[in-house]
Amino acid sequence: MRTPASDPASAELRAAARRLSAQIGPFRRTLLNASRREGALPAIPDAQIEVLRRLDEDGWASPTALGRSLGLARSTVSNLVAAMERDGLVGRRLAQGDGRSTEVGLTDLARERLRVYDEAAERVLLDAMAALPEQDRAVLVAALPVVARLQDGIAGR
Repeated sequence: MRTPASDPASAELRAAARRLSAQIGPFRRTLLNASRREGALPAIPDAQIEVLRRLDEDGWASPTALGRSLGLARSTVSNLVAAMERDGLVGRRLAQGDGRSTEVGLTDLARERLRVYDEAAERVLLDAMAALPEQDRAVLVAALPVVARLQDGIAGR
């Protein structure tokens, strides 16, 4: 079996990996900021958005479960949840079946902001993609399953 270091394309793959790593963060921030402007949304820190997304997918969750699923320390989750509760984005309730702990869930305000953000992000991306040559759009669409597999491979490490 060939190892990445013995592969003749390894220098090319290493360069691509560095470039991809360097571009993902700025791409995400650019999309986030453009979508916020498009949707006239207030600035919400990225970490809070990750919490909102997780709660939107999973429903109510304990802060401990949130921290575990997002790879965040308990104190970080506690601070995030407190700030989000203050801003009306999450609510707390006693955990179902366990009256000693609490769960956190999205408020209607948070759901509405996620909806507005998703629609704004779609418009921003569609406008930018429409400006690309047809061949670039086709490559982008074809690359999406590869990006998903790449993410799964990273998560499975």
